[in-house]
Parts: sequence; structure tokens; C-alpha cells
Amino acid sequence: MRIKRGVNAVKKRRKIFRLAKGYFGCKSKNYRIAREAVMKSLNYAFVGRKQRKRMMRRLWIARINAEARVNGLSYSRLMHGLKVAGIDLNRKVLSDLAITDAAAFAAVCDKAKAAL
Repeated sequence: MRIKRGVNAVKKRRKIFRLAKGYFGCKSKNYRIAREAVMKSLNYAFVGRKQRKRMMRRLWIARINAEARVNGLSYSRLMHGLKVAGIDLNRKVLSDLAITDAAAFAAVCDKAKAAL
């Protein structure tokens, strides 16, 4: 008895069309073009997850630098002072401090200045 592969082919196409739902024109209707669009969009999503991490780090550094300059330090001198003082705070936490609690950030800056 021969084995028919129709069910598997339909499943494969259905998976692609589900991912391509909402795409413009043939990109959501035509299997071959939809497959290309889905492959490209999944690749963009993969790259985008890496870029988001980079962008968040850049944002944190900009925020820390702005608040550090208010307290009389540059970003690089602040980070060096924290390292010398043995204060191990990451950029995400420092950025959050700079935004929400300026007094605490000023205290951290004073510790870094004292260590320099």
C-alpha cells in the first residue's frame, strides 16, 4: 500500500500561513511568497532580540551619564569610581536609581568620588 503525504503537506502550509497572517497581498495568500516572507521576518525577529539588548544598554548609559554630570562626574569617572570603591551595581539598576531616586544616586556618586 502506498503512503499519501497530502496531510503532511497541508500541515506544513497551514503552519506557514498562520505565521504569515496579516501580511500584505500575496505574502499571506501565496505559499511560496509567504514562506519567504515568514523566513525573513523570523530572521528579523532573531536579530531584533539582540539589538534590543544593545539599545537598552545605550539608554541606561545615557541616563546614568546625564545624572552623573548633575553630580559633577562624567560617566566613565563614575563607573571607575564605583569599581575602585567595590560597589557592584549594574547599569540597569544605576539607571533606575537615576530616574526614580536622585538622592540615592547622589549618595552613590559621592561614594565614587571619595574612592577616586
